[in-house]
Amino acid sequence: MLFRAAMSDLSLTILPETAGDAQPIERLLERTFGPGRFVLSAYRLREHVDHRLDLSFTARIGTLLVGSVRQLPVCIGDTPALLLGPLTVEPPFRSRGVGRALLERALADARAKGHTLVALVGDEAYYSRAGFRMIPLGRADMPGPVDRRRLLVKELTDGAFDGVEGMIRPDWRFARQT
Repeated sequence: MLFRAAMSDLSLTILPETAGDAQPIERLLERTFGPGRFVLSAYRLREHVDHRLDLSFTARIGTLLVGSVRQLPVCIGDTPALLLGPLTVEPPFRSRGVGRALLERALADARAKGHTLVALVGDEAYYSRAGFRMIPLGRADMPGPVDRRRLLVKELTDGAFDGVEGMIRPDWRFARQT
């Protein structure tokens, strides 16, 4: 499914990530997050489980990659969920709706494919506009250092987070084969 969003005078195209996008996305992540990203808790999870290409997207203006969002399978306690991130946009294209378009596409496709919960580590002020809310303190945690006030969740179906609690961990059904 091709998704287009108008960005003032620029034509933005949102497409599913492909294996060929890996290196350009890594270069984008290096530019926007730097080498410190590898010590973050979310990256600890990504060491064990690959993100889902069918639920991860790129944003392009023409052939220029200007943004990316990824989702990987996790569990919160015993409940399957997705972990959204990283979501990143080239600095010159920020505040133009690129991140929002990527986020909306990722969530819409996750819902369409039967997923019920999406978690992330991020700023509630930004992500609350897409329906994310802070996970109550003590209800979920991640391995490694994380600011628990930045743990957010979005229900893709009503009540999907009811009674869910525990460690956010890789969904081992999708573990990377080594």
